[in-house]
Amino acid sequence: MGFLDKFERSVEKAVNNAFSKAFKSEVKPVEIASAIRKDMDDRAVAVSRGRTVVPNQFTVSLSTTDKEHIDQWGADTLAAEIEAAATEHATSQRYNFVGPVSVDFETEEALTTGRFTVVSSTKRGNVAPATTDTPSERHPIIDIDGQRYLLTGPVTVIGRGSEADIVVDDSGVSRRHLELRVTPRGVIAQDLGSTNGLYVEGHKVEAVTLVDGNTLTIGRTRILFWNAPDDD
Repeated sequence: MGFLDKFERSVEKAVNNAFSKAFKSEVKPVEIASAIRKDMDDRAVAVSRGRTVVPNQFTVSLSTTDKEHIDQWGADTLAAEIEAAATEHATSQRYNFVGPVSVDFETEEALTTGRFTVVSSTKRGNVAPATTDTPSERHPIIDIDGQRYLLTGPVTVIGRGSEADIVVDDSGVSRRHLELRVTPRGVIAQDLGSTNGLYVEGHKVEAVTLVDGNTLTIGRTRILFWNAPDDD
């Protein structure tokens, strides 16, 4: 086509200034992003009507030289940008993830400079990026400060600590503050003995079965909950 499509541009724009000087004949970040997009398209599986699942974990194998360049310029930064672009692509195609999206880089000594491989897998987690605005009782959606998550596992822990499934940057939130448990009788929100407690619709509670449209508050953080399709 002669021009990078929207997916490729989103990666190129974010990393161009930092990475363009490092990548000449070597692997370019946009090439990695494109390969991951193609892998998602090739491995998309329709598991039910309106639900197509794609891989959510990607391992990129690089030559020693390319891996050194990526490490030098920031592998974590590049991985985060590609993860965000992969989520954007999934959203545009109405794909679904069953767990968090991750991109990891590793060295493969048999590869020559400029060559790389991508190995993907589908690994279930307790949360996944929400790539659709349509929730369900089986997979509710929560919104935390504009970031939407699909509850894909039976139990999701929200807190300030790194061990939480969803980490929030809020000093008023305990390390393990809130548990969301998906049950046949609904989603149960339970305070995990936090310092500042759990509030649902402004009322302090220890545990409650959520209903569609509920607002939860922990510390200064608001969490919006949906478990039924929109009416419109």
